[in-house]
Amino acid sequence: MKIVFLILSTCLLALAAEAAPGERLENYTNKTVLIFTPHPDDDTFAVGGTMALLTKNRNRVVVVIYTNDNKGSYDQDMTSERLARIRKAEEEASCAVLGIPKENLIWLGHDDGELEYVPPKMLCGQVTKLIRQYRPDAILSVDPGEWYERWHKTDHRMAACNTIDAVRAAEFHLYYPEQLLVDKLQPYVVTNLYFLYTTTNDANYAVNIDSTMELKVAAITKQVSQFEPAVTKYRPDWEPATLAKLKEFYHQDQEKQDGHYVERFRYATEFNQK
Repeated sequence: MKIVFLILSTCLLALAAEAAPGERLENYTNKTVLIFTPHPDDDTFAVGGTMALLTKNRNRVVVVIYTNDNKGSYDQDMTSERLARIRKAEEEASCAVLGIPKENLIWLGHDDGELEYVPPKMLCGQVTKLIRQYRPDAILSVDPGEWYERWHKTDHRMAACNTIDAVRAAEFHLYYPEQLLVDKLQPYVVTNLYFLYTTTNDANYAVNIDSTMELKVAAITKQVSQFEPAVTKYRPDWEPATLAKLKEFYHQDQEKQDGHYVERFRYATEFNQK
């Protein structure tokens, strides 16, 4: 029994070591971080506190948005074109609160809910090129292993799997060779991956966001069209009482650890997801 316990303890220690990056994400300074989000809000909802920490520490944070989110409204007077403009403005306002200028937002422009119909080779190539261009110290993206993302929300599932496929492709020059031959983009190895929307059991990394929680909530409130009453009949602002309830909800709903606000990730290395 003692031998079994010793072996198990050794294995657990090895796993813990694998989950510990050489430098903590929240301590980054003067680095480049790419964040891939299915829609213009998932980044803020999931990791807005971490995004604010990164910008406060003088990192370059670039947000890549897969879709223009041009479908999610019950308002029958709304059009896809108008909704896309609204969602773009809201994302820009949300990211500005977190310290990210609109120049650091990259819109791939695919239709909401239809990411799985985009030609896979083209979609992977788009992200591979961005990885080779920006050469990030870390990537934050939806966890491709999380059960809800895999089986329910198509854009989340596609964004998660496409990003990790692009991480793999970016390493090898024979994937999308024109990016080297024409664009002069060298292959690049992504060594730090932080997956968001991960399950509690899979999460192995937590960021304390006490100092940026208010910024996260303020950024969330910029996503007006994603909440009632605007999602049913669009209006660009909030009733004060509704806004107060929203802020209270997110303060209560945000995950906590030992009395501190935290955002959880599954930390992995390279495309093999160690």
